[in-house]
Amino acid sequence: MDLFIVVFLSKFFFQGLDLNFTTFEIYLAISWSVLSVFTRFYEVYRFTMPVEIISKIAKQCILFYLLIIAFFPFYKKAIFSGKATALYLSVVFIFVIVLKTIAFYYFKKYRLVTGNNFRNVVIIGYTLEAIDLRTVFQNRADYGYRFKGYFSDKKTGAEIIGKTELLKEFVIAEKIDEIYCSINELSSEKHKELVEFADDNNIVIKFIPDSKVIFSKNMKIDYYELFPVLSLQKSPLDSIYVEYFKRLFDLFFSLLVIVFLLSWLTPLLGLLIKIESKGPIFFKQSRPGLNEEEFICYKFRSMQINQTTEIEASRNDPRVTRIGKFIRKTSIDELPQFFNVLVGDMSVVGPRPHLWAQNKTYGRKIKKYMIRHHVKPGVTGLAQVKGFRGEIETEDDMVNRIKFDVFYIENWSMWMDIKIIIQTIVNIFKGEEKAY
Repeated sequence: MDLFIVVFLSKFFFQGLDLNFTTFEIYLAISWSVLSVFTRFYEVYRFTMPVEIISKIAKQCILFYLLIIAFFPFYKKAIFSGKATALYLSVVFIFVIVLKTIAFYYFKKYRLVTGNNFRNVVIIGYTLEAIDLRTVFQNRADYGYRFKGYFSDKKTGAEIIGKTELLKEFVIAEKIDEIYCSINELSSEKHKELVEFADDNNIVIKFIPDSKVIFSKNMKIDYYELFPVLSLQKSPLDSIYVEYFKRLFDLFFSLLVIVFLLSWLTPLLGLLIKIESKGPIFFKQSRPGLNEEEFICYKFRSMQINQTTEIEASRNDPRVTRIGKFIRKTSIDELPQFFNVLVGDMSVVGPRPHLWAQNKTYGRKIKKYMIRHHVKPGVTGLAQVKGFRGEIETEDDMVNRIKFDVFYIENWSMWMDIKIIIQTIVNIFKGEEKAY
């Protein structure tokens, strides 16, 4: 369907440009097909998140646009029209997005309503990770997995069907589609036997890492002759090339926000802030940044002038003004931090800068807390879009925030940044429970 759209619509937008349409349409079809392999455009699974689909579409759109432009210098008779190309690409991706969205949500709804296309699964092992996976299966019915039970040689309990020697008979009888196995549950011999059994019976087998500390990192495989060796890579952000590229993106994005948004929003909000309460428009606060060096973080002032600036806002905080409630709920108060991005104190995406008091308290208590200071703090971050923003009510809130910050640092990619930015915008319009 996508190829039909790509080829069919070209006839309407590239008329009068002296193109050989047969050649051009073949080029478009091949370009789209080859590009989709490299961008993994059609690798959308039942557990794929909508934000990941959006990032795939954005990647495919940008690269396909560049490939269309690349055609014209080699076909010198043709006349290049930037307007025609932009219009064509816009319409193509509107159709593609609509079709992809309908298909994605249709299959999810189809599974929930009919119960068809569900995959029966069992888990070998009763580790914390195995229990977490079972919770995902149960909470996300739209993924289409039907959990049938645990098998374990090491533990017993009401939830465990039995030892692994009963597994094969159960898998055949219950028509199991996928087996999830905790790595440390079975010996090498039993792993081999299980893989052979799965191959013989056309069953998918997947392995659950028992150490999130190691397997949440970016793994690299090297071969010493024919011997594979796994190593933990440094953060991609350690690369000097990545550092320059991320800085260029920060400059570009911050200038867009400052010129097209803050240029008119600042005087408007400034007037409303001044009308309601005396004091400056901007709230300035010292925060720890890269390498824990101090910088001044800017926000639109959302509170009455007070002497408790090292105490974070809580629900129904009496210090927050009426206009402050609105700008905090919509995260507009954070927008002046794009000036921090412009001067280089912050990045668009990164770990959020904490209060100095929080740094001192949690830096000694939580493992890997200080890793977040290896990169610039961000206007938004992975922890924030995953729901761990705002007031720290328990130590677990901070632990979860640090987990996501460390994961971001160790597994950074440009597409992860784009997904976080998109999800941040979605969350602003959707509203967040802890935005107060």
